Amino acid sequence: MPEAPRRYFLRKKERKSFLQEISEKLEIDAEQVFGSKPQTEVIETAKYNIFFINGLPLFAKLGEDLFPTLYFKDHLSLMPKIIVNMGAVPHVCNGADIMAPGIVEIQGEFAKESLVLVLDERNRRPIAIARSLFDSGPAKTLKKGRILRNLHWVGDVVWQAIKASQG
Repeated sequence: MPEAPRRYFLRKKERKSFLQEISEKLEIDAEQVFGSKPQTEVIETAKYNIFFINGLPLFAKLGEDLFPTLYFKDHLSLMPKIIVNMGAVPHVCNGADIMAPGIVEIQGEFAKESLVLVLDERNRRPIAIARSLFDSGPAKTLKKGRILRNLHWVGDVVWQAIKASQG
């Protein structure tokens, strides 16, 4: 039987350190966005830590990899985007990495190792957060191979833990 996720609030010192990590890794002024003393709760699953700031599930962490969740709409709108064809959607939503043949459009510029939002072609809805394996320039010219490493997708452990925590 799987172990129940552990749930707790960060202490003042831990919260301050976490806000600093957000600012550094995601290049946003976390203190300005969330305030200097946001209520920060953590849900620890076997693989991920999910961070709720002021009651909203905004970040997840896998090892040292910190990324916004698909629920953090304000930040997602600022991210570079890759649109995939509808044939790729079921694979991406099962955790597959994003492959060059499935990409129909790249919006915005990004560097290697940057976070990129993956959208479906028909509805332009977010379906995944991924880390780029190339700069956007070379990524636009590639015809085969992996372009992005999938970190978080609709229906994954993070998605399910967030759904379960909300009732």
